Amino acid sequence: MARSERSPLLLAGLLATAGVAHFAVPKQFDATIPKALPGSPRAWTYGSGAVELALAAGIALPRTRKAAARAAAAFFIGVFPANVQMAVDWQKRPEPLRTAALARLPLQIPLVLWARGVARNEEGR
Repeated sequence: MARSERSPLLLAGLLATAGVAHFAVPKQFDATIPKALPGSPRAWTYGSGAVELALAAGIALPRTRKAAARAAAAFFIGVFPANVQMAVDWQKRPEPLRTAALARLPLQIPLVLWARGVARNEEGR
């Protein structure tokens, strides 16, 4: 299997793993939800986990891959402001947590580019 053929499945696997983790260990994710968002952190945790699972399924299926990959890119962009807010909210947390919150920010860029690349590769098929 060529690298470009594995790429969508790897992205789907990453999203599925993250989605399952939101349900398996929700408390960890609850702590990352910005206080500015309305509603309970747990609702946001479960909601984002469900979105990640749906995106994973869509990317895994060739028929829906292009649209799901575009949606994943939009999702990664959409959660970026929450990641920024988390970095702000976590300024008084212990150093490892502050570092993790800041390190997440530049990681969004390769995720967006990866999802866009998967969508773009589907255009030629």
